[in-house]
Amino acid sequence: TGVKIKLSPNETTGLPYYNCFSFGNGVESNRIRDDFNESFIRHGVKASTVLEQPYEEARRKYGLIYSGLYNSTSGMNNLNQFIQAEKITKDVMPSYGSIQKLYARDKDLVTLCEDKILQIFVDKDILYNADGNQNLLSTNRVLVEARPFSGEFGISTNPESFASESYRAYFTDKQRGAVMRLSMDGLTAISDAGMKDWFRDNLVNCGIIYGSYDLYKKDYNLSL
Repeated sequence: TGVKIKLSPNETTGLPYYNCFSFGNGVESNRIRDDFNESFIRHGVKASTVLEQPYEEARRKYGLIYSGLYNSTSGMNNLNQFIQAEKITKDVMPSYGSIQKLYARDKDLVTLCEDKILQIFVDKDILYNADGNQNLLSTNRVLVEARPFSGEFGISTNPESFASESYRAYFTDKQRGAVMRLSMDGLTAISDAGMKDWFRDNLVNCGIIYGSYDLYKKDYNLSL
C-alpha cells in the first residue's frame, strides 16, 4: 500500500506505508491509540468453511414455519422476520402424510393432512388434570399441541375439494372414498348417508375434485 506525494507541478514520488487503514483524506494506524505494543484493530473471526452438500431449497411437507407477530394497534409488523434462534417451527408426525391445507378458526388452526385431520391450538396450551380432563391455558407460544380429530380420515391430495361455511368445513378423502364434514362435533362421513358405495367407486378414479359451498341453497357441491 502506498500514497503519492506531489513535490512540484511536474514531479511526484511514492511513499509506502503498511498496517494502516486508508480513507479519502488520510490514513490511520491499525494500533489502538497508535501506541507501541498496543492491540491491533482486526476484522475478527471469518468463517472460511463450506458445507458438505450444496445449499438448496427444502420443502417441509410435514411441518409449519411461522413469522413474527403483526399488531395493527401498536404498529408492530414482524411478518418478514424468520429468526432461526427462536421457536418458529411446528412439525407433525410423518405418518399423517404431507400437509395439504390449513384452515384458521377462532382458537385453533385446522391442519388437513393426507391421512389425518389435526387441530393445532394457537396461543393456547393444554393442561391435563389427574382425572384426564383438559383445560386451556394462555401461553406465549404461537402453535402448541397438535391433536388429531377422531376418525381415520384425511384430505388425500385434493385440497381443492375443501369448502367452508361458518364453523363447518367440507372436503373429500379420495383414498378412503368418502366425503367428509368437519363441525363442532368432529369428523362425519356424510357420504355414508345412502351414497357410500357410489363415492367409493367413483372418487378413486378422479384426478381433480372441485368443492364449493352454495350459501343460498346451503349445499356442498362437488365436481368430479
